[in-house]
Amino acid sequence: MPGTVPPFRADHVGSLLRPQTVKEARALRAAGEIDADALRAIEDEAIRDVVARQEAIGLKAVTDGEFRRAFWQIDFLERLQGVESYEGERKVKFQGPQPKPVLLRTVGRVGPALDHPMLDHFRFLKEATTVTPKMTIPSPSSLHFRYGREAISTDAYPDMADFYRDLADAYAVMVRAFYEAGCRYLQLDEVNLAYLCDPDLRDQVRARGEDPDALPDTYADLINGAIADRPSDMTVTMHLCRGNFRSTFVASGGYEPVAATLLNRIDVDGYFMEYDTDRAGGFEPLRHTPKGKTIVLGLVTSKSGEMESPDALKRRIDEAAQHVPLDQLALSPQCGFSSTEEGNVLTEDDQWRKLEMIVSVARDVWGDL
Repeated sequence: MPGTVPPFRADHVGSLLRPQTVKEARALRAAGEIDADALRAIEDEAIRDVVARQEAIGLKAVTDGEFRRAFWQIDFLERLQGVESYEGERKVKFQGPQPKPVLLRTVGRVGPALDHPMLDHFRFLKEATTVTPKMTIPSPSSLHFRYGREAISTDAYPDMADFYRDLADAYAVMVRAFYEAGCRYLQLDEVNLAYLCDPDLRDQVRARGEDPDALPDTYADLINGAIADRPSDMTVTMHLCRGNFRSTFVASGGYEPVAATLLNRIDVDGYFMEYDTDRAGGFEPLRHTPKGKTIVLGLVTSKSGEMESPDALKRRIDEAAQHVPLDQLALSPQCGFSSTEEGNVLTEDDQWRKLEMIVSVARDVWGDL
């Protein structure tokens, strides 16, 4: 439960606004004006600084801000065996600006990447902090939902059951690799189950010949296969949101269509759940939460610099506690502040004020973080 092991009473999803030094260095690297070592040195310094800032405000788990990534999901998935990225038309659209048109497809049998650079990224984070280092990776469902069957090689996978099995097995190897690198707090970013709460996106799934009512169970089996062999001292959480790019979103709809499967069938230890607007619906679906699991309420928005009222946040926590015991709740932003390198439309000062407020409110509500 929160307090002694993650997720903590005051926590955050993972990504943070990239400092200007990192943005400029990545642009120079893309232009061929600096080499990989020079970029890494600048990222290293920025990560040390952002880790120290997280520790200073009282967070008990810290991330590297995802400073070495362009996207929350593509940078991880494109390194797996049998997967490649390419430029194409995005089928899942944001309600406003669109991210770079980088997509994924499966071109061969999916397998793990034991030389994955994110293993070294985590090792650096672990050495840079005195508190709990948290690693975030996309949920395995991210290789399927946005692209569908047409992006999965029929030569490699005439039967989709084999695709899901290989993907789960590849993830299981990667989960073990992160554990061996020292990771004890791993988060799967699972936006797709939240997308399956949106009527329009459910229609898109039907239009491509798949059943939106069946996918939650398919994804539950996939995720459970990916984490089934994790050691008992490794916490695995899941983050759900409805899209996060330049302060825009993709989906709307409460959690009811997926809640029972999400909270009872998937074997994670906690859930970071978007609840910063009415697009996420009410707290009633939390009634499905079993004992022993933590709901991290994403009540603070990362999409705007406008500050929430601490008293209003406490009232919202009280409302949620009508459906799941207060001792099983925690507080965070609804998503990261920079799911892609572009970041949301707010300042770094706004970001830190929000994280500081989360720590303060959590102390008021629960005492110990």
